[in-house]
Amino acid sequence: MKFLPWRIGVFMAAAIWPLYWLYEAWIFALGPDPGKVLVDRLGLGTLILLLVTLSMTPMHKLTGWSGWIAVRRQIGLWCFAYVVLHLCAYLTFVLGFDWSQLGVELRKRPYIIVGSLGFLCLLALAVTSNQYSQRRLGARWKKLHRLVYVVVGLGLLHMLWIVRADLKEWAIYACIGVGLLALRIPLVKSRIPRLYKKKSASAV
Repeated sequence: MKFLPWRIGVFMAAAIWPLYWLYEAWIFALGPDPGKVLVDRLGLGTLILLLVTLSMTPMHKLTGWSGWIAVRRQIGLWCFAYVVLHLCAYLTFVLGFDWSQLGVELRKRPYIIVGSLGFLCLLALAVTSNQYSQRRLGARWKKLHRLVYVVVGLGLLHMLWIVRADLKEWAIYACIGVGLLALRIPLVKSRIPRLYKKKSASAV
């Protein structure tokens, strides 16, 4: 398998954070409401991994290194794993598995509906992120996986609805997200390989 050390490094980098947060909860280092802290961190981790996944293609075009593409699917699946953990933490620590409370939460907090839509989109992407689905769906596979752009918007809206008061951190992620989406615009996208060629020519 190509880029094996790189793949292992990415795996360890993604896996270590939930384990570390659980350790912090175990030693009571997450404050008076560790459940909420875990929910928030896993949600933010999902958004960060989503943005990192989106950055892999531009990084490949800019640098010419195939290692970025080699781990793109892996990071995308980790993004889905984080959102599953985020949902499980919410059901456990916020709802206490009280399903009757879920309807109340949906009415009181519309951002949960936005988050749920994002989860369903990520579920569709994760389930079809294999070669069998690519062959089966054909040209429709690429169209389906453009849902990732919708997920970015839903994720940023979900976060915006939660933070409200302090928008500084949200603005950083929003700018990164908008920038990564802008790189998909054909006019901008077509210039990325040119930048790489200019960079290569200047290095000779």
